[in-house]
Amino acid sequence: MKSIAEIRDSLRTARQALQQEYLAKPNSARFLHAHAMLVDRHLRMVWQEQGMPAGLALVAVGGYGRAELFPKSDIDLLILLPQPPDEALQQRLQELVGNLWDIGLEVGHSVRTIGDCMAESSDVTVQTNLLEARHITGSRTLFREMRETLAHHLSRRSFFLAKVQEQEQRHTRYLDTDFNLEPNIKESPGGLRDLQNVLWISRASGFGGTWKELAAAGLMTAQEARAVARHETLLQTLRIRLHFLANRREDRVLFDFQTELAEQMHIAATETRRASEHMMQRYYRTKRAVVLLNAVLLQNLRDHLFPEGSVISPINERFLSHDDKLELRDDQLFEKEPSAIFESFLLMEQHPELTGFSAATAHALWSSRHRIDAAFRRDPHNRKLFMDILRQPHGITHVLRRMSRNGILGRYLPAFGRIVGQMQHDLFHVYTVDEHILMVVHNLRCFTLEKHAPEHPLCNKLMKDFARPEVLYIAGLFHDIAKGRGGDHSKLGRADAMRFCKQHGLTREDSELIIWLVEHHLDFSSTAQTQDLSDQDVIAAFADKIPNDRFLVALYLLTVADIRGTSPKVWNVWKGKLMEDLFRATRRIMTGGRVADQVGEIRERAREVLNLYAVGPERHELLWGQFDAHYFLHHEPDEIAWHTRLLAHRVNTEQPVVKTRLARMGEGIQVMVYCPDQPFLFARICGFFERMRYNIMEAKIHTTQHGYALDSFLVMDSTGSKTSYRDVMNFIEYELAQQLLSKEALPAPQAGRVSRQLRHFPITPRVTISADRKGQHRLYIVAGDRPGLLASIAYTLARHRIDLRSAKINTLGARAEDTFWISGEALDKPQEVEELSATLRKQLA
Repeated sequence: MKSIAEIRDSLRTARQALQQEYLAKPNSARFLHAHAMLVDRHLRMVWQEQGMPAGLALVAVGGYGRAELFPKSDIDLLILLPQPPDEALQQRLQELVGNLWDIGLEVGHSVRTIGDCMAESSDVTVQTNLLEARHITGSRTLFREMRETLAHHLSRRSFFLAKVQEQEQRHTRYLDTDFNLEPNIKESPGGLRDLQNVLWISRASGFGGTWKELAAAGLMTAQEARAVARHETLLQTLRIRLHFLANRREDRVLFDFQTELAEQMHIAATETRRASEHMMQRYYRTKRAVVLLNAVLLQNLRDHLFPEGSVISPINERFLSHDDKLELRDDQLFEKEPSAIFESFLLMEQHPELTGFSAATAHALWSSRHRIDAAFRRDPHNRKLFMDILRQPHGITHVLRRMSRNGILGRYLPAFGRIVGQMQHDLFHVYTVDEHILMVVHNLRCFTLEKHAPEHPLCNKLMKDFARPEVLYIAGLFHDIAKGRGGDHSKLGRADAMRFCKQHGLTREDSELIIWLVEHHLDFSSTAQTQDLSDQDVIAAFADKIPNDRFLVALYLLTVADIRGTSPKVWNVWKGKLMEDLFRATRRIMTGGRVADQVGEIRERAREVLNLYAVGPERHELLWGQFDAHYFLHHEPDEIAWHTRLLAHRVNTEQPVVKTRLARMGEGIQVMVYCPDQPFLFARICGFFERMRYNIMEAKIHTTQHGYALDSFLVMDSTGSKTSYRDVMNFIEYELAQQLLSKEALPAPQAGRVSRQLRHFPITPRVTISADRKGQHRLYIVAGDRPGLLASIAYTLARHRIDLRSAKINTLGARAEDTFWISGEALDKPQEVEELSATLRKQLA
């Protein structure tokens, strides 16, 4: 008999050999079973070494009970007793568990009698663990008695309902978008737990505990059983390799491991996509298939367990409603008449009382996907049905999602099929390309609904008046459809959209709009977020690109839907205001032309606001005399009036004036700083807000004619906390003013910590300095975002004697795209411009 030390050495050696064998010849199912058997042997050794009483039983439960043991998973054990233990037995049990840990097993254990097990089995987790119980050593008689008692005690229907509810709650926990980028392959929707859940319910219901047994019981086809086994193998492979790479129980596909996982699985990079992106596409497609199969199988199990009370009503000669589910009258309908596939989705839109497909219809859809081939796509009737789907007043988004989940949309639109599950590590999209596209269509649909009007009133108003909105949905479907092919996806997508419009008989007018939207879908956001919208020349140049008002409205609506569909964290009220400002300014130019005296108009509107506060001309003439046209052009009348009320009696103050107010757009704080100009002022202010963990969204920097700095900022909390902005306004006013009084030299900002995503998927910084027709210089920077980034840029500009006039700070997830309008003598010297660019690139790398 081996000692505990010898058993420990044996276990470690055997595990290392098993790992090397797996890495040399990967076979997930064989590894998981072999690992469980290996641990079984060593548990028996310890049990024998301890001389445990014959009447006890050592039982594997949970995943270990299934004889599937992942490399770093806990060993879940039940020590089954014939009666409660006395003090002496308790002592021996404690020694047993201690020895199990000593040999290197991370044990999760419980000590129970059969009565204890039944008392605890009202908890569905305990029921599930006991359902998979497997005898390791000790009394087989006691183990069989426990299994028989559990089978008698278990309610199949109650177990089904409890496991479905448990799954729904688990899915809700993992719906956060962070799990899109670094999914948990065990717990997330479409993970291993979804497959296990089906098998648990099937086993408890008496249909078997393997996919072959489910197929034999008629719950799925043999083809579906083979497909789900393939998906299960991929998930198991990823989880096994994750455990080995992390050397711990790690079920999240973290950025840290994605590249190495792809290498281990011999997945190669291509010219346009990383190896990790190809690997993650395999995962996302598997996830989608598992979600679908899980839903179909659970529906099938429900139908078998709850057969009574069915309500059937006819819909037409091919379809009927069965308990508010769409069902075929003939299970072979889709094979005989493939057009009925599209008809089924159209009926889902036309009958809102339908909650989904019956299990039989879902099976038929899955089995008939292959009927959507080139001949199907050429059929004019099918093309008409697809356009009918897009023209329905209700249910478009739900139906497109169903078509995508069932693989129908990707087969009808092959270009869409290629981007299913495609993730891009561009640091701001958190959805796969297909999910993003459907999210954009969803957002466009939301603009039509009155309940969403308070959230985006202008979009709602414009959408009400927009004739034939299906053109927007088609543009949404095609705007990113060419991602990942290499080249300009807007131009490649334009060709796909043109082909679709021609094939589906759209009018010339609608075709031109769709094709133009796909090609130019980035123009609106690029102009709004990187150009000076106070410059009428910028607005006029943008307006020249827009054929007419319908094109402008369509581009605005698509742009808002697109940005909102990249990530919940990318959109904010400030971006919304930028988009709306550009829309209104462009429409004004297109309908009425330029304002002859733009500065005069702004001054007059500011006076009107001041009159409301009884501030007459004699109060503000001295202050306004210090402002040039640039100030008036870059500030709104309300903002000018606010500055004037605060500064009219402080024109020559020596003390810094810092004032705040809630941003008029409903989110963030407007901050005004007025003081004698000083070196590194902007850098000092940036450092202050970054220490507060506040983002500067917009900065307007103005130097008066008598040498004072009048700087305006829009800042927002970057932490996502629920702190009221009102609570920090006094803090900002006092603390920032105190810091501006400091005469100490400003130290160089410290580089902030780079996020894990940026560390593993870095982007090459881009620094562009250019001059416009008026000779004004613009600095455009693209870099990975990190704490202290803006302060570092400001510090570098100050050291090169570059003055900042204004800035737009655009953060897209972990990606920063910032625009600065700058001036300084160095900008007229090519060598110094190149030195500045090189310094910034090195700093941002």
